[in-house]
Amino acid sequence: MSLLNSAFLLAHRVFPATVAHAHCDVPCGIYDPHLAQIAALTTIRMNQLLQNLKMPGPASTPAEVNAFAAEVSRLTAAKEHHAELCKHELRVLWGDYFKPEHLQTVPDLHDKFWKAMKLASTVRQKNDQKAAEDLLAAVQGIAEAFWKTKGAKSVKQPSRQAVGFELVYPA
Repeated sequence: MSLLNSAFLLAHRVFPATVAHAHCDVPCGIYDPHLAQIAALTTIRMNQLLQNLKMPGPASTPAEVNAFAAEVSRLTAAKEHHAELCKHELRVLWGDYFKPEHLQTVPDLHDKFWKAMKLASTVRQKNDQKAAEDLLAAVQGIAEAFWKTKGAKSVKQPSRQAVGFELVYPA
């Protein structure tokens, strides 16, 4: 092993590389609120599925009770994951895409994001259908603002998903 190679190995042990996650600090210039909308829509669906679960009755077997508990856990974990994914996508848009000049086009931009982020936190914390629906509405408002800053009109279209509801697209 060469002296240079040994030095690099030692440096790597002393200063290990850390993983960085971003979209994207290049900047790539590719931004879209669609994933935030899908994540918000998913939280609505998870709440729907949670509401439709049949609670085991007194005559239920331990296996039925365990299956119910496992299903609640899975649906809740998926809801929380997608609420956090929504927050991530909103942070990217807010921090990387939107610039001070966009406040001229959308003066309440910061308020829109602040409220959406708070709603996403509420959706993570509770199994609350109304909060999930409010989150989707807030994200739709941000999507409309996004397309407005790009000079595009936006339109709401049915999601065509089992959950129902609409998504915002550029017209």
